[in-house]
Amino acid sequence: MTDALIIGDKKIQNRFFTGTGKHPNNALIPKLVDESGVEVITVALRRVDLNNPEENILSYIPKKCVLLPNTSGARNAEEAVRIAKLARACGCGDWVKIEVISDNKYLLPDNYQTAKATEMLVKEGFVVLPYVNPDLYSAKDMESAGAAAIMPLGAPIGTNRGLQTREMVRILINEINLPIIVDAGIGKPSEAAEAMEMGAAAVLANTAVATARDPVNMAKAFSMAVEAGRRAYLAGLGPVKVDAEASSPLTGFLD
Repeated sequence: MTDALIIGDKKIQNRFFTGTGKHPNNALIPKLVDESGVEVITVALRRVDLNNPEENILSYIPKKCVLLPNTSGARNAEEAVRIAKLARACGCGDWVKIEVISDNKYLLPDNYQTAKATEMLVKEGFVVLPYVNPDLYSAKDMESAGAAAIMPLGAPIGTNRGLQTREMVRILINEINLPIIVDAGIGKPSEAAEAMEMGAAAVLANTAVATARDPVNMAKAFSMAVEAGRRAYLAGLGPVKVDAEASSPLTGFLD
């Protein structure tokens, strides 16, 4: 099936995105990429150590992957912009996932500061994918600012609680003319499939993969679930009804 996702100047076939944090062994990452076919990988700049290849996470990410540096650790728009520029200077490219979080308990994104950072970085020529609470008006502000996609959370980051924000995400899918990539909180492949069935453009899951007993196999499961959900969305889900309706006629076959 040819059904590429277009973001910026990239054509992406695999709509499952993943990250590099929490893995018990960074050496798993190349195996995970090969097994799942994942094409987009997010990485925190603070994990990039150009002076130590063994500790530098970039050493484990296959060159064929699209790097999506994130601004993890930024507490306001100015810090996010600085981190993004450092990532580009380190050779990580022009893509950036904006994370602005000043809340240390729930780790919820600050949509106001995220929108500010989005506008600033778009003017600097970045392909900006902001990570947000799924609020329609904030998403519209980021769309107007030139964001390439919107990445609403499914549940608080790292919780594996699933698609708790489904109705708010559904509104973004229906009203925003950008790819909606569900990010954070997705714990099971079935939840990723549900997001795709709703019309999400892609799903990013990191903790669910990295904390699984077999991360490589779990990444493949997520990739397959995302593809299945996308196919179901394109096929068109059947209507949901209250009353039963037989698949075959109940009369005439005994006459």
